[in-house]
Amino acid sequence: NFWATFYKKSQKKGAKKKKQNKKDMENTFGESTRQQKVARQIQKDISELFLRDCADIVKGVIVSVTAVRVSPDLEYARIYLSIFPFNRHEEIMGRIEAESWRIRKLLGARMRNQLRVVPEISFFLDDSLEYIENIDNLLKK
Repeated sequence: NFWATFYKKSQKKGAKKKKQNKKDMENTFGESTRQQKVARQIQKDISELFLRDCADIVKGVIVSVTAVRVSPDLEYARIYLSIFPFNRHEEIMGRIEAESWRIRKLLGARMRNQLRVVPEISFFLDDSLEYIENIDNLLKK
């Protein structure tokens, strides 16, 4: 009788552990493991595209892909870019958005064996470095 009760209690603990592990699979943004993997792959591929295939779009500036957020159905991707020097960000973002169809096509060629549908991509400016620089300048005064 004791062992039967002990066995039931251990089974209940195991069920709780499974639920907890599922929560551990999600990060702070609520993204699943699959979303995180796809986001990392998109970030890597977009960075390489800006270096090689789309160098004409970002000529004369440094563009870093700071983050990628992918929707749960993997249909949409939000790509956050940091541009240096910051004073040319409007011009570069305009060029990137005008050529987003080309970037998506090249991304699809790279990821064709990994995803059934290449996500719709949209680019956003990540101005956190500019914000940090402004704070540093204000603190120096």
